[in-house]
Amino acid sequence: MNDIQPVVEMTGITVEFSGVRVLDDVDLALYPGEVHALMGENGAGKSTLIGALTGTLPILEGEVRIEGEERMPIGVARSRAEGIATVFQETHLSPHLTVAENVMIGNEVRGAFGIDWKANRARAAEVLALLGLNDLDPRMPLSALTPAVKQLVAVARALVVEPRVLVLDEPTSSLDASEVRTLLRVVRGLRDRGVAILFVSHFIEQVFEVADRMTVLREGRLVGEYLAAELDRSDLISKMLGEDIEALKALRSERLAHHYSASGKPTLRASALGRRGTLDPTDIELSRGEVVGFAGLHGSGRTELARLMGGAERADSGEIWVDGVRVQLRSPGAALHQRIALSTEDLRGEGIIAGLTARENIVLALQAMRGWSRPLSRGEQGALIETYLEALHLSPSDIDRPVEELSGGTQQKILLARLLATRPHVLILDEPTRGVDIGAKLDIQRRVAQLAGEGVAVVFISSQLEEVVRLSDRIVVLKDREKIGELSNGPGVTVDTIVEMIAADLDGDLDGEPEE
Repeated sequence: MNDIQPVVEMTGITVEFSGVRVLDDVDLALYPGEVHALMGENGAGKSTLIGALTGTLPILEGEVRIEGEERMPIGVARSRAEGIATVFQETHLSPHLTVAENVMIGNEVRGAFGIDWKANRARAAEVLALLGLNDLDPRMPLSALTPAVKQLVAVARALVVEPRVLVLDEPTSSLDASEVRTLLRVVRGLRDRGVAILFVSHFIEQVFEVADRMTVLREGRLVGEYLAAELDRSDLISKMLGEDIEALKALRSERLAHHYSASGKPTLRASALGRRGTLDPTDIELSRGEVVGFAGLHGSGRTELARLMGGAERADSGEIWVDGVRVQLRSPGAALHQRIALSTEDLRGEGIIAGLTARENIVLALQAMRGWSRPLSRGEQGALIETYLEALHLSPSDIDRPVEELSGGTQQKILLARLLATRPHVLILDEPTRGVDIGAKLDIQRRVAQLAGEGVAVVFISSQLEEVVRLSDRIVVLKDREKIGELSNGPGVTVDTIVEMIAADLDGDLDGEPEE
């Protein structure tokens, strides 16, 4: 591509939020007739870079060149005027409008007496035909369409302006396998027509199916730019995940020395547990005293399985037994009454209660289980707080402060204390160490190991595979919304073992089609 000028060239892009640098000196070049994949785990900076490109986020440092000419600052209007169109994971379509109205909104054909509806329908039909939707009636209400067709309608709306650059942000996350094939076929067709496409997806197989080039980000920094044909799956995953901090490695030998092998009846057993579009039917068992790691990239199904087991989402297939009794987990509260506690990956949205103090956050779940007609006494609250001040190395000065004023690591510890106060038999932790410092990370991981020693069944999920290998007795590996295997942890199991398992070609790759 050295002899072809990029359509867009971003150099040294730096973005800050409230004084915190979330994107640091990142470069990105998009070429005509090429699919460029933007890769990285959650928090890597992908959405921030898209925001900088499309003008929705201000750029602190760096420059953006379009067709070789500098365009700074690049706001939303200028981005659109320069031919940059975006299709987000959430399509932002209007269900009460027709297909044609959704496709043409903001770009309506107008005549002497206002909007020319006939011309608008004709133009919408023309663009839809480019996507293989020749038979779709532009007068049809959008609400009558399937999720896949709605996604293509969103793409059609972006194509109305004949963009030079098309940004596709997780366009296949809600689609099934056949629908994915349709969309990827459209992506190839647009590439062949000379459009520069920035493709963001956490489905590794889909990326390798369509990408010509890849840029990898990690923690807001550029790892590198690579030709897709010269990068194998294992290398890509390793570049996305990075290395862990040396100080935590001692836990690995400690856990191996106390390796647990399940025996007897499981405390939780799920059979064919699944949810359409989210997770294929999955079998899993958890025994008291073991740590079971869920390993996989974002979108693999690890979080989705955790939420089904913890009552945060309702399964539409399968059954769950707790201590041999079949149960219905219709909410996190119902799960708590079965002694199953879930800590979700969304700490601020579904975890801590920002308007309460740390003390109030810790006692919240236990008080809810007990019932609001029987409030915990001040003495009971004090004894509870004292327990977790010591166990989780919390500072006494933080207990009566508003929880939103505390560090991310302290917030994670407070959420863990809240769950432990309910004395769970099963504890499900989704990304409990994300964004915390080394001290808090070590405290949390040591506490997980202690809980297993006390007879709790722990599910541990982390995008850092080193953490999963370090803590787990058994590792469940997921990929593209399905469980692909289990490993009994031991000295021979490493991060590479899991990476190779995730990266391995499955049966669905034999015919060149993407996995789902």
